[in-house]
Amino acid sequence: KGMPIVTNKTGIGYVDYVLWGKDGNLLAVVEAKRTLADARKGRHQAVLYADCLEAMHSQRPVIFYTNGFETHIWDDTFYTDREIHGFYTQDELQLLVDRRATRKDLRNYKVNTAIAGRDYQIEAIQRIAENLVVDGKDGSLRGAKRESLLIMATGSGKTRTAAAIVDMLTKCNWAKRVLFLADRNALVTQAKNAFKEHVKDLSSIDLTKEIEDSSTRLVFSTYPTILNKIDKVKSADQRFYGVGHFDLIIIDEAHRSVYQKYKAIFDYFDALLIGLTATPKKEIDRNTYGLFGIEDDNPTFAYELNTAVEQGYLVPPKSISVPL
Repeated sequence: KGMPIVTNKTGIGYVDYVLWGKDGNLLAVVEAKRTLADARKGRHQAVLYADCLEAMHSQRPVIFYTNGFETHIWDDTFYTDREIHGFYTQDELQLLVDRRATRKDLRNYKVNTAIAGRDYQIEAIQRIAENLVVDGKDGSLRGAKRESLLIMATGSGKTRTAAAIVDMLTKCNWAKRVLFLADRNALVTQAKNAFKEHVKDLSSIDLTKEIEDSSTRLVFSTYPTILNKIDKVKSADQRFYGVGHFDLIIIDEAHRSVYQKYKAIFDYFDALLIGLTATPKKEIDRNTYGLFGIEDDNPTFAYELNTAVEQGYLVPPKSISVPL
């Protein structure tokens, strides 16, 4: 009840679908259009329903609008709407709603210098925080960008920086489960060991070697392994991982081949994306910037080899000519 009289003379509206939590509280509203119609046609109607349901149940539902082919999610208390691969599970939606009260401002977080204590590492983490969050018009906390790209020279501590970012996002209640992707098994193992050392309190698993029960906080995997997990149906017609299972995906060595071959992974999961690469700005393929939705040559943060050498953190390479 409570629909605008302009829209509905009786003031009564009929919602297509309402998704409820285990506690009987309202989680989401779904506006479903015919497959021939544009899904966005349902956007305004869905907001009207959400307004009425919020007045009735004292909780703002997450909004979905779809035509069966395209599905959009809109948690209008925090983010703008975006297209996603499918619907969140009940638990994933509950977490989304709970975060409205528990999420903290990343910009106020004091970086754990025991994990990443160098000036440039701290700056990288702060840049990520500024990229992810913004002040709303009413002074409330709002989500800004969902993709970030860090360019850091090899040996400057990319993995440590990533571990400190995970530490920040988990402690500020932005991320519960994290997926770390690398293109070789050795890099997956290396990353898992480093994270184990720096963020000890989070359970972790190497998906290429161990069996996952879907409750692990840190999942390390190669691209083909996670793709198999997405493609295989677990049981009762459900996938092993839901669309909203991971809150954050970290992509190690984010470069062109990743984008071309494995874009399906990033299309499927509705997660924050952070890319790590050592490739100097000018040589990065344009697709990398496209994947992170940023302008060419304008990463979230860059710390390149020449700067690292100048500051004494790295030594320049020496070239040796070898007769053939």
